Amino acid sequence: MATRRESSRSKLGHGLAKVLGIKLHYRDPTGKENLTRGESVFSVSSADTYVEEEPTVIEWLNEITPTRRQCLLYFWNLFPFLHWIGRYNAQWLIGDLIAGITVGAVVVPQGMAYATLAGLPPQFGLYSSFMGVLVYWLFATSKDITIGPVAVMSTVTGNILAQVAITNPTLPGHVVASALSLICGCIICFIGLIRAGWIVDFIPLAAIAAYMTGSALNIACGQIPTMLGESGFSTRDSTYLVIIHTLQYLPQCKIDAAMGLTALFLLYVIRSACTYGARRFPSKTKWFFFAQTLRTVFVLLLYTLISWLVNRNHRSKPIFKILGTVPRGNDSNLTLRYGLMRHTGFQYAAVPVINKTVINSFTSQIPASVIVLLIEHIAIAKSFGRVNNYSINPSQELVGIGITNILGPFLGAYPATGSFSRTAINSKAGVRTPLAGVITALVVLLAIYALTAVFFYIPSASLSAVIIHAVLDLITSPNTLYQFWRVSPLEVLIFFAGVLVTVFSSIENGIYTTICVSVAVLLFRVVKAKGRFLGRVKVHSVIGDRLVNNDGKVGEGYGSMSNDHDSSMRNIFLPIEHNDGSNPQVDVESPYPGIYIFRFSEGYNYPNANHYLDYMVATIFAETRRTNPDNYPRLGDRPWNDPGPRRGQAAVDQSDRPTLKAIILDFSSVNNVDITSVQHLVDVRNQLDFYTAPHRVDWHMACINNRWTKRALASAGFGFPSPDDLALTRWKAIFSVAEIGGSTSAAAVAERHEIERDLRRRLTEADVEAARNEKKAGGDGITRQRDSRSESSEGGEFDKDLGTTKAYARQSAKVAVVHGLNRPLFHIDLTSALQSAIANVERRGELEPKGVGT
Repeated sequence: MATRRESSRSKLGHGLAKVLGIKLHYRDPTGKENLTRGESVFSVSSADTYVEEEPTVIEWLNEITPTRRQCLLYFWNLFPFLHWIGRYNAQWLIGDLIAGITVGAVVVPQGMAYATLAGLPPQFGLYSSFMGVLVYWLFATSKDITIGPVAVMSTVTGNILAQVAITNPTLPGHVVASALSLICGCIICFIGLIRAGWIVDFIPLAAIAAYMTGSALNIACGQIPTMLGESGFSTRDSTYLVIIHTLQYLPQCKIDAAMGLTALFLLYVIRSACTYGARRFPSKTKWFFFAQTLRTVFVLLLYTLISWLVNRNHRSKPIFKILGTVPRGNDSNLTLRYGLMRHTGFQYAAVPVINKTVINSFTSQIPASVIVLLIEHIAIAKSFGRVNNYSINPSQELVGIGITNILGPFLGAYPATGSFSRTAINSKAGVRTPLAGVITALVVLLAIYALTAVFFYIPSASLSAVIIHAVLDLITSPNTLYQFWRVSPLEVLIFFAGVLVTVFSSIENGIYTTICVSVAVLLFRVVKAKGRFLGRVKVHSVIGDRLVNNDGKVGEGYGSMSNDHDSSMRNIFLPIEHNDGSNPQVDVESPYPGIYIFRFSEGYNYPNANHYLDYMVATIFAETRRTNPDNYPRLGDRPWNDPGPRRGQAAVDQSDRPTLKAIILDFSSVNNVDITSVQHLVDVRNQLDFYTAPHRVDWHMACINNRWTKRALASAGFGFPSPDDLALTRWKAIFSVAEIGGSTSAAAVAERHEIERDLRRRLTEADVEAARNEKKAGGDGITRQRDSRSESSEGGEFDKDLGTTKAYARQSAKVAVVHGLNRPLFHIDLTSALQSAIANVERRGELEPKGVGT
């Protein structure tokens, strides 16, 4: 019934194709019905027939359609904590407690400092810190990373709020910041949910390094005026303007400079001392690490104490600028324009305000904000994953960032992402699971409710020193730049371009510059990819002064290598021009007169197809001659682009050049092709067939890795000889075959072991029976039996029995073709392709009339 239904569908499809004028066997002169056994054009003797089926659209749809199990795994993987929470133990808890408390002690001062960068009161930094570490662990695939306010995103947010303050001064800054977090969070969460985290891979390391370096310079230079107590100009201008204004206003420095410069100096002194101490006393490394980690807390507490001693009697008019009032979590003396007061929670906990006015205030900055949130987090997560020997899921990480920034605004948070400094501290503190974020959240919560009175006296200059100290570590070191230069000098230029744009324009423009230039360079490399013509080289592998055979065994010395060492010699294919760095003293042989091997270097698609083939055709025309030089009997028959010699001049003698016979294309670097690239191949085939008329050029394809690529090429007439060649002579296809079920196969080895066990069991039974007979015949029969049979005779008898066993008699090897018989010009490697090309060119030469195309 099913067969009849399929037949009806086939007839209906063929009828519809006929009505529409569709040629089902277009450019397929052979068809599967021509395949037979024996002496057929498309078969090999003593091998099983194999016809490769073409992939179908239904098959492709089945591959990309998720199964029920994959759908369940998708939802299961949305909550990675379910994978490990059931095995949580006391040892993990101890590590998480230490790391969580340590990070909490760092994130509190950093969060308040970064909030000032964003142009917000310091408590908003604490809100963002709390939500970042509290929510992320549910979706995390990285145990090390901590989410919260970061310097760069805070600066971007601050620039947006500064612009909004000018264009719409009635709009509160925290409302805009919360709306920005919610919108960016939704975008990032969507990217993660559709599992498109691979989009981050389009941002190269040079772009990330330039963005980090430029941002660090921008932030550090913007904090220097506050650290020195300068005022009277905007610290959110371009970096170079801030530097100029800072130098101009140096005479106006206040006593704040003493609090800022000494704090910065002390931070570096403590770090250097701890680094030296850890190196000098390795047994105390852990203690020095915690001392170095908590240096920010120590310095802020020290300068807060100094500030309290100096300003406790000058609260209304402090001697130097201090942080001021930070509301408690349960204060109720604030009135919000956008949202209701929460007497039992955070002061700014409310539903974020999302309307046209708010969104229009930062629409142009959404792309830059999303990029900053993405690249900083993913770059940090991947880096620490590699260091600590685990892999992250970028898409799932985007879900974690997105959910954090969606829920955070409900408590008043602004955009947050992964922090490099706090992640490094978390990792070194021995964090065991993402649950350490909950411990950090409790520390932040304690700070919000119990330590706000202490925050009042924090000097603003010392807080700026903390920011400068944190961001300067983000600047790319000269040694790293040198390593970049060794790998890719062009990307170093991109790096400096990004840094310069950031310094002379803005962080956002620096990000756009590096990404756009990097993508442009990538596209240029793809479009201008240059293929290579390959030649053959015979090589030997050696160990010391001994040749290594193809079976891996060490053979004779190579001092007198000759063509007789067939067991150790193999063919490789190198660029004829040695532009791959191979030794130019090695002679690369031309594959065969008139046969060319061309390798695509960076894929083969519509952007680079024309460039590839133009170079290939130009080289072939320069090195070969037309098969029939008298193809234009009259001068007027010649095309305008090939007018021939001038009147009275003889044609250039090209008799020393070979005629074009075959082209072998190496598809090892090609994964997919498209309509445009295949059509270019068809056009070049027609062009070269006209060039070699009345003959045709043989096209051999090697190392095709994708079934859809084979289908595309076969649909254009590649993969089998043209009908004209079949009419001229019987095609002798050369196929690659492999042994199946031979003596080295798993089945044969298992069968041998079974036979050996059976024979040994039989011999043992025979020995026992013989011993019984001897015992019946005489008292010492057993002794005589054991003495008369030695171990050698037992082994010999066993081997003799094993060798004469019919079940283990060696049978002839069974072979099968590797590629389908219906595509004889698709080859598994270049060697088989070259063998096939040479064999058929020589056979054609034997059957052609002498003097034609030689």
